[in-house]
Amino acid sequence: MGSGVVMGVIDPDTPVFLRPLARLLQWINQAMVILSMVALLVASLVLTYSVVSRYVMQASTDWQDEAAVFCLVGATFLCGSFVQALRGHVGIEAIAGWLPAWMNQWRLVSVDLMGFMFCTFFSWKSWALFHEAWVEQQTTSSSWAPPLWIPYGLMAAGMSLLSLQLLVQLSARINTVRKSFSGAGV
Repeated sequence: MGSGVVMGVIDPDTPVFLRPLARLLQWINQAMVILSMVALLVASLVLTYSVVSRYVMQASTDWQDEAAVFCLVGATFLCGSFVQALRGHVGIEAIAGWLPAWMNQWRLVSVDLMGFMFCTFFSWKSWALFHEAWVEQQTTSSSWAPPLWIPYGLMAAGMSLLSLQLLVQLSARINTVRKSFSGAGV
């Protein structure tokens, strides 16, 4: 696409029925990275304006911090799936070298499964928070009082994308293990 954003390759062990989802996630992830880059730029401009207006022009500001936090929340959560697609999240590999290959494969499946379960639960709770904030018209406690459904919605959408990415990768990992045990991958 020429945007300079690095995209991962779809694992060849991804089940055929999940490959369209994997391709869709690649496209969505790239869009979220571009959107998040803009959000980070906006947050930096808002915070710079805040410093200048407070200390140079002696003007009071009450919306800049929340606007920047909303941008940062969106950038953080919406890019989680992209980072996972690259397997770029922090991983502890201290015992990987000590384990036999077959046990390490099961360790990787377990990690993906636990990550998927955690992110799915987090996503579900985030959607519940979003719904509650939407229905009850909750706002922040500042004088600006932006609606809380905005950060909750960003969080829920990002965690949902991350859960889908983990589902695709978990299914590919399971296929890899299945193939290695059936002798196809040896």
